[in-house]
Amino acid sequence: MTAAAIKSRRRTVTTGQALAGLVLLFWVLVLIFAPLLTPHNPNDFRADDGFAPVGLLGADYIGRDLFSRIVAGTRITLLTALAATAIAHLLGSTLGILSSILGGWFDFACSRVVDVMLSLPKMIVALVVIAVVGPSVEVLVVLAGVVYSASVFRIARSLAADVVVLDFVRVARARGESIFWLAFGEVIPNIAGPLAADFALRLSFAILFISGLSFLGLGVQPPLADWGGLVRENLSALSSGGLAPLYPAVAIASVAIALNVVVDAVSSSNRGKVQL
Repeated sequence: MTAAAIKSRRRTVTTGQALAGLVLLFWVLVLIFAPLLTPHNPNDFRADDGFAPVGLLGADYIGRDLFSRIVAGTRITLLTALAATAIAHLLGSTLGILSSILGGWFDFACSRVVDVMLSLPKMIVALVVIAVVGPSVEVLVVLAGVVYSASVFRIARSLAADVVVLDFVRVARARGESIFWLAFGEVIPNIAGPLAADFALRLSFAILFISGLSFLGLGVQPPLADWGGLVRENLSALSSGGLAPLYPAVAIASVAIALNVVVDAVSSSNRGKVQL
């Protein structure tokens, strides 16, 4: 590959990364200013017929303003996914780091529980749990957080295991430092970067997971709107050539893809610094 081709390829990648960053910034701004951006109440009827050409994106399947519902759904979709990812990392990282520090029966017990959790299909587990306790936003958040905490545990435990064998941790143990200090003073500062990258990646998984459950009718319940539910509600528009379900689908895809691109860019940058 010539120098010009390499430079062109780097320019293309940089453009894609910048575009992904702008997409994420756009949705963050929509999340923050959602109440100011909705021209109508998301639950008010704006037309007598479904999919009528009213507003910016038309009406939904029963005549509500689709643009307002997508904007309002931004908060529900992103905040539920963010809360679920925070639970997953809080639970998974804490247990993973403690397993590496304590070892023994604690590590064995946690690892075996995680092995069982990872062997079960996430969506099937979610369907069973929701069938038992019923669908709600709270159940959705906790369920997604617990389901993804197993994967976070594996990553945190692996990262921490490489740190706890280093000399400065052994010295801290010899000084008689507490488990709290070993975790927060020695281990976490050295694995915070990879865990932060995993948090962003796990957020995209949580968005897809929660949106998938809503698409099946087991996630966020009407009259609340989230992106997955909006896709399901407006599917009938496709039979008449309407685009109503594609708008929330594009929103889901744009956030998930942008998060993956940004995480990949940050990881590649860090690998380049290490090589230098």
